[in-house]
Amino acid sequence: MRSRKNFNETVKLNDAQKKQLAAEIKAFYLDVRGEEIGMIEEQQIIDLFCEHLAPVVYNRALDDAMCWMKEQMGNVETDYYLLYKDVR
Repeated sequence: MRSRKNFNETVKLNDAQKKQLAAEIKAFYLDVRGEEIGMIEEQQIIDLFCEHLAPVVYNRALDDAMCWMKEQMGNVETDYYLLYKDVR
């Protein structure tokens, strides 16, 4: 059985994901705020989001998955009862 993720642990991104997010953050600041930010600021924003926002999004995804799973189980239960034969 897999252990639950430590909720104090931040989300880990690979180098390609970090590079893509950094580019998007840099573009956002330039487009929306008219500011250029450096690599340190980009990394600080990524770290902040990974630590504080990612767990919220992760938990929401789990809640959505649970709702979907319950719906699917309801479908399975309905299909199960359709297997019964009429007894007269």
